[in-house]
Amino acid sequence: MIDRETWIEIIKDFQESSLPDLIEREKKIDVDIPIKRAISIIGPRRTGKTYFMYQLISNLIRSGIDKSRLLYINLEREPLAICDSADLSRLLNIFYEIYPENLEKKCYIFLDEIQNVENWERFVRTAMDNRDIQIFISGSSSKLLSREISTSMRGRTISEEIHPFSFREFLLARDFKIEKYMSTSKKLTLLNLLNKFLLGSYPEVVIYEREREKILSEILDVTIYRDIIERYSVKNIKALRLTITGTANSPYFSVHKFSNYLKSLGIKVSKNTIYSYLEYLNDSMILYQLRKFSKSYKEINQSIPKLYFVDNGFLLIQGIKHIGRFMEGVVFVELIRRGFKINRELFYYKKNEHEVDFLIREGAEVKQLIQVTYASGRDEIEKREFKSLVKASDEFGCKDLVIITWDYEDEMNINGKTIKCIPLWKWLLSV
Repeated sequence: MIDRETWIEIIKDFQESSLPDLIEREKKIDVDIPIKRAISIIGPRRTGKTYFMYQLISNLIRSGIDKSRLLYINLEREPLAICDSADLSRLLNIFYEIYPENLEKKCYIFLDEIQNVENWERFVRTAMDNRDIQIFISGSSSKLLSREISTSMRGRTISEEIHPFSFREFLLARDFKIEKYMSTSKKLTLLNLLNKFLLGSYPEVVIYEREREKILSEILDVTIYRDIIERYSVKNIKALRLTITGTANSPYFSVHKFSNYLKSLGIKVSKNTIYSYLEYLNDSMILYQLRKFSKSYKEINQSIPKLYFVDNGFLLIQGIKHIGRFMEGVVFVELIRRGFKINRELFYYKKNEHEVDFLIREGAEVKQLIQVTYASGRDEIEKREFKSLVKASDEFGCKDLVIITWDYEDEMNINGKTIKCIPLWKWLLSV
């Protein structure tokens, strides 16, 4: 049990402390939702969930909310490791005891690393039912994966995902001011920064660029050991690591072919086990499986997935250096950041030799088709890029056709179809 004096000190420490310097994240959320639901901040490890909470606190204070109506608790700090739901109830009572005027006001409680509290769901649900209070929660580690917060709350939460820095956030961190009109030197600086952005945009990596490989290797190792090996009692660690290497080296990942490859190495692993490894990586939010579009739900789920890491840095530390693939990776993550749901609204398209990198569906209608290519001029864009867009456009009746290039902008007519070419940097900054 956490004693009364400890809770008082924690409450007062927060009230008297200054918030850390922040790199403003683009993500905006409504902190005053009209229904009684907690807001869960989810995302891969070390993408800045805690700092996003600080940003929300800062925004509330700037909007005129007195800091005495706010409370942030890091449940991973000592001595809170033994905290339970009853302790959190005492915390809330002491908070209102110190600030009795808040009984008549809406308050905002931020609970970071919530997985450390036994039966935390009970406290959150009860507090929201009995008080005029908005609760924010985040969690990670092998005890509670981010996605499980929603499940634990039984529909009483709204999830908001945090990813590595967007390009706009990356530029802000590098003190680069975006201007509508740029000189040649400014444009070259922008493209140089884009090159660096393609190599990874985890907040720590952006700030401590020289430590890129060390930081990313540590994040990957922690994810593998705590979120996968410990959590699921994985015994064949070598097979798991080879699976990760295999996904990095083969974006179209056939479990059948990879299983045969492992057998050729003398490693016996069932296909079901490999499928499980992929799901574990997906649950930890560092590897995503994009399916091929079909009007048949069964065909979608049976298609060979195209794999994307949440950050190109994970490819880089495994020896992959392919700018075209890096460009495609940042476009994929940006589409997720813009709210498109994987394998519900976002797919890839492939039919015979024709392939389109991204297909966006809205309801039953295909709304947009996107190709990504490392090109700086029309003559550098391969004919198959155009042909695949036209073929898919004819099949689905989609008129919004886009080719994201390195640094080429144009609008062209191919077989009666209008295709827009837009530089990657401009597309990334377009929202």
